[in-house]
Amino acid sequence: MLFLEITSFTWMVTGLGFGLVLALLIVFVYIMKLMGWIMQPKSQQTEAAPVQEVSAKPSKVTGDNNDLAAVATALHLYYNALHDEEPTKVTVVQHPTSWNTKVYAMNNLTVRS
Repeated sequence: MLFLEITSFTWMVTGLGFGLVLALLIVFVYIMKLMGWIMQPKSQQTEAAPVQEVSAKPSKVTGDNNDLAAVATALHLYYNALHDEEPTKVTVVQHPTSWNTKVYAMNNLTVRS
């Protein structure tokens, strides 16, 4: 009995396996679409709110000067003091650990008998 012999049974098993994987993939895609459709929140039928027209005319500012000063100060602090000056130099110091010990190095692979 040859295990590597290619017969019609071999092609049938290969085709059946490939077809099964493809069919399951298609089934899972439709299951995911169905789950998305089920989990979608239901929209309630409400009356449409009347649309308000927006004019392009500038409106007057109704706040007092203290509010405007607070907003201006917050914007100034935000844009001018974002970060402190930090050094960009990185120093790496090697620490003695068991990971970089010469004893565990595999340089000497000769077998002594």
